[in-house]
Amino acid sequence: MGTGLELLGIPTNGPLWSASALRTHPQEVSALHARYAAAGARVLTTCTFRTTERAAGPSWRALCETAVALARGAAAPRARVAGSIAPLEDCWHPERSPDNPRPDHAQLAQELARLGCDLLLCETFAHPGEALAAAKAAVATGLPTWVSLTPGYTARLLTPNALAEAAARAVDAGAQAVLVNCCPAVHTLPYVEALARACPGVAVGAYANAGAAEDRCGWSTDENTAAARYLEHARRWVDAGATLIGGCCGTTPATIAALAAALGDPPKPTQ
Repeated sequence: MGTGLELLGIPTNGPLWSASALRTHPQEVSALHARYAAAGARVLTTCTFRTTERAAGPSWRALCETAVALARGAAAPRARVAGSIAPLEDCWHPERSPDNPRPDHAQLAQELARLGCDLLLCETFAHPGEALAAAKAAVATGLPTWVSLTPGYTARLLTPNALAEAAARAVDAGAQAVLVNCCPAVHTLPYVEALARACPGVAVGAYANAGAAEDRCGWSTDENTAAARYLEHARRWVDAGATLIGGCCGTTPATIAALAAALGDPPKPTQ
């Protein structure tokens, strides 16, 4: 969502980042959701990465309501809506995570559950302690909870083993799926392998950044070429045990279409 908005020329400046578009360009947010649904996405993530009271102030509930409604309105009949819960500070600066983040995460998790999300996605956490706090807050709502950790766009914030250990703690807290995200696709496989080893019995997944680490996220690459390259990596993740595959920074509906065509359920025969 964030880089998709940027490609449209829509500002995504802090502290709201992509959530600022809920105020200024809601139709474009809806249209992006619809493009991903049409491409074959089975899960649409709400644009609530920064709709906490800490970042948005008194309007945070209204932004959440808008975000969930836009995702739900664009979702295809078979698609689920995942409420996004992100780090309270910069996801690439885990040292900025607050000492007691759980009340903030619980507040957002409860609101997303009230608004009718199908599941909660605690995503892009590089701080294991904050990831666990968010996971516990999400699980407490009773909704299925997925937890995704990140080693960052340089793949240096967490080692595969450290990421997997944090994921295992989230599973112990009740998470039903664990993933790695916001990591260059070229560096994602070792993290999937570590997750599969550390977390048997739960779903494992990955949604990575397009491009190579040296070009940050690579969203300047031709989208069809990038989608084909991304699919090559995704096949390796599936071979390593991943059953949840998606896209993070720099990926596009073309990426999801390639994944859905190659890895999705085969079409049912017509009657």
